[in-house]
Amino acid sequence: MHVRRLLGVAGLVLALGGCGIRATEVPTDFGGAPSRVPCSMTQPDVPAQSTRGVPVQVFLLCGSSLVTVDREVLVPEGTADAQRRVIVAQGLLDQLAETPTAAEKAAGYTTYVRGGMSVVGPRPGDPEDTLRLSTPPAQLTSYALGQIVCTLSDSAAAEGDGSVILGGPGREPLRRYECTDAVRNAPSGNRPPSGDVSSG
Repeated sequence: MHVRRLLGVAGLVLALGGCGIRATEVPTDFGGAPSRVPCSMTQPDVPAQSTRGVPVQVFLLCGSSLVTVDREVLVPEGTADAQRRVIVAQGLLDQLAETPTAAEKAAGYTTYVRGGMSVVGPRPGDPEDTLRLSTPPAQLTSYALGQIVCTLSDSAAAEGDGSVILGGPGREPLRRYECTDAVRNAPSGNRPPSGDVSSG
């Protein structure tokens, strides 16, 4: 009778053990858990806007990385190059601040760029490719600054060398920011590297 009771207890322990949570199914380390977000849309997400705009790409956050998505920016025909740069830059900022589409949300995309940010061209004495934001770059989060720098530096708003000169509305010094692999892969811990730029 005693042996039968021990066998019954052992069987119960084994049965309960099989009902536990498997360690490989649910990650418990919030910092190192691999993302299950695919970061790719299963079908094209066609926006409701006109297709007469200039095709561009903007960087959104997906998982822990910055990933490009396709957008359009409207630029009037015959716009001078200097003004075209500012129009493209403003269009890109507006696109970054847009709420991701339903398909993008389903794929895990999000943005940290707030709406209402504006951009103007260089002041007298600034390098001709300067872009001045209404919010000082130093006040932006690493996510938002990474999105903006990577988007602008990879567009017609910059010189195409992987960098962009940004300033704020005040007298703070201009800085040349770079979009690096480290920024694209881990924007949370890597603010875009930058260097001083002389300004008049």
